[in-house]
Amino acid sequence: MHTPHPPRPPYPPPGGDPGESDEALAARLRGRPEAEAARAVALLTARHWDAMHDYATVCLASGGRTAAMVTGAALHRVLDRVAVGESAVALRPVLLVGVRDTVREWAADDQVAEVLPGLLKPAGGRGMRAATTMTPENRTLAQRAFRSLPAIARCLLWHVEVEAEPISVPAGLLGTDADLASGALEQARDKFRQGLVRAHQELAPTQECRFYNRLLDVPIRRGGELLPDVRQHMAECRYCRNAAEQLGHFESGLGTLIAEAVLGWGARRYLDSRPGRAASGPRSGRTGRRRRHGGQTGTRHRLLSRLPVPDRLAMALPDPVRSTRTLLTGLGAVSAGVLVSVLIAGSSTPDGGTADPTGATGAG
Repeated sequence: MHTPHPPRPPYPPPGGDPGESDEALAARLRGRPEAEAARAVALLTARHWDAMHDYATVCLASGGRTAAMVTGAALHRVLDRVAVGESAVALRPVLLVGVRDTVREWAADDQVAEVLPGLLKPAGGRGMRAATTMTPENRTLAQRAFRSLPAIARCLLWHVEVEAEPISVPAGLLGTDADLASGALEQARDKFRQGLVRAHQELAPTQECRFYNRLLDVPIRRGGELLPDVRQHMAECRYCRNAAEQLGHFESGLGTLIAEAVLGWGARRYLDSRPGRAASGPRSGRTGRRRRHGGQTGTRHRLLSRLPVPDRLAMALPDPVRSTRTLLTGLGAVSAGVLVSVLIAGSSTPDGGTADPTGATGAG
């Protein structure tokens, strides 16, 4: 029996040459001929559309035409910024945040919401419209730490920990070797933890919280018991309890922590939608943790800084005599042409009247 929507493979094929990074494709949007820009938009769309559409469905609490429209608009918005120089090294989380922000902004516009009733579900756009923030209080340190990471580290952590994809996927998106990316992933985890500990110190509301900074991190890292005075302080201090809980994710799996820190709204439902997680089943606490290979550990130190820097690729910005408006107009025509065809193809599926099983429930 023919299935109109066959199941997707566990790891969607990256569009284009596996050695062609997202940043290399993005370079084609910057002052290149329209044909090259059109190809780059098509390949970037092929790589990231499914994930964006899945998250749009989560944010709206329904799929269908409105989800496709949100996905297309968010993609167009982000690629417009990339075309004038914004990095595309860690593109996936940026695109997903673009989806979330598009839903929230459209839902807050009464005229838009009137013509797109799919924005008005309490578990979707209406709830996002009423929310004061998209980041839970107990994820602010992780959010700050993730944002402070180099783009290469953000790409590796997102695709391995959140999307549950093999290292070959982010390596392909970065245009680098999988073995080198594996070493850089270990460093990315370390840098993320260091950033979280630093954020706890920098944002601490009291001197006492700053005093307990290392006394929280070291025992949790080693799997030991916290000192009695630290436990007593945590019993009275929500800030430090939240910090300890976030540090605990480095032993139990970083996917949930990163997704909630970056996306906030509907993060766990987005995690549940990832094909890699469905294919591999629940990840154990040590899955994705660092692996030591004899004497190779020492040789991998500083590997993150040795990864090919996409900025060294051909990334020439438009000639100064060409205005930003001209560039955006050209990109708009190219990307709109690709996106319109996708939207038309998806417009035959109406928005349902009930919440989709992957609909958002606040911060997950």
